Amino acid sequence: MRKIIFLLCLSMLLSCKSKKNNTSSKEKTAEKSSNLVKPEDVEAIKKDRAYDLGKRLLESCNTSRFKAFSTSEATDKVRQNATNEKISTICKKINQRNGRFLGIRLIDITQNKKTDELIFRYAIDYEKKLFKRELSVTVNTDNKVSAIATKEITPKPL
Repeated sequence: MRKIIFLLCLSMLLSCKSKKNNTSSKEKTAEKSSNLVKPEDVEAIKKDRAYDLGKRLLESCNTSRFKAFSTSEATDKVRQNATNEKISTICKKINQRNGRFLGIRLIDITQNKKTDELIFRYAIDYEKKLFKRELSVTVNTDNKVSAIATKEITPKPL
């Protein structure tokens, strides 16, 4: 009888074994799938393409006129998503919170090892300094912008 109780307790302990946290392994694989690149190591055409298209998109918030991306500048998906209506609604929200667009500064360049795309991160400067925003521009191997997005950066607590 004692053996049976012992075996039951042992089996319960083994079945209640806690699972290992898989987030750390996921983070490690994410870190390995991309790496930071020095700006000097990136082709000038890719740097210029990311900067020019990002700045042109953000300047349209000041002028209310957006010059559509051409087929040689951006992928079809980006061109379909960058409509005047979508850009004007986003610009209204951003202008209310941040004021006029002043410029962008390069933060870093990351290369995705799987797709060989370069991701350019820029800090966006606005009149109002209350809210920080970043621009992310992805340039593929064909020197076309394959993704472009802005996001608000939440302040880190002290």
